[in-house]
Amino acid sequence: MIVRYIFDVDGTLTPSRGVIDPEFKKYFIEFCIYNHVYLVTGSDRAKTLEQIGKDTYYWCDLVYQCSGNDVWSGDDNIATKEFVWPDNLNEFCDYWINYSNYNIKTGAHKDVRPGLLNFSIVGRNATKKQRDDYVAYDAHAKERELIARLVNENFPQLQAKIAGETGIDITLKGNGKEQIIHEFSPHDKLIFFGDRMDPGGNDYQLSLEVVNSGGNAHHVKDWKQTWEILKSL
Repeated sequence: MIVRYIFDVDGTLTPSRGVIDPEFKKYFIEFCIYNHVYLVTGSDRAKTLEQIGKDTYYWCDLVYQCSGNDVWSGDDNIATKEFVWPDNLNEFCDYWINYSNYNIKTGAHKDVRPGLLNFSIVGRNATKKQRDDYVAYDAHAKERELIARLVNENFPQLQAKIAGETGIDITLKGNGKEQIIHEFSPHDKLIFFGDRMDPGGNDYQLSLEVVNSGGNAHHVKDWKQTWEILKSL
C-alpha cells in the first residue's frame, strides 16, 4: 500500500491568495522529498507558482490545476480540458455583478481558466480590506451559496461550488476536484487536506471520495493547522 498525500493550496498551504510562509515552506519541501505529494487547486498554474514557488511545485508528484482540468508535472503539461461557456451563463453572471446587494465591484469578476470559470462578485482586483469586507457580508447574506445553488438548478450540465474566500468555481458536472480520485489505485491510502470541505465547498466532494476509498480527509481552517497535523503524523 502506498500512502499519497493530497493538498488544496489556497487556505490550506498558504494564506488565502497569499504566499506560503517561509518556515512552513522549508518543512513542506522536506515532507515532499520523503512522501508522495499531490496538489489540487482551483487556481491556474501561474497563480500556484506565485504562491508556493517553483521549488515546492517541482517536488510534488503532480499538480492538478483548475480543479483537475489542467494537470502538470514540473514543466510538463500532462493533460488539459477546455470548455466553452454557454452565453446564458455569461448573462447570468453579468446580472449578479450588476444587481448584487454588495455594492463594491473591483473588476475581473469572471476568470476563465482551463475547464473552469471562477466567478466573484467583489472581483479579483479587490484589496485585502475589500475581500475581508465581502467575507463578512457573505457570512451573513449567504450570497455565494445562493448563486451556486441557482447555477446548479438552471444549468444541469454544470456544477458550481464555493471556492476560497470570495469566489465560486463553475465546471462541467463531474469535472470538479473529485475527478482526480480516478487517478489513484484502490490500493492506495489517500490523505487529503482542504479548507472548503463544508457541503457546497469545492473540497467537499473529493473529501467524500477519499473517505469512501478508505482514506482520511482533514478539514483545516488554515495552513497553520495543516502544519500542526503534518507534524503529528
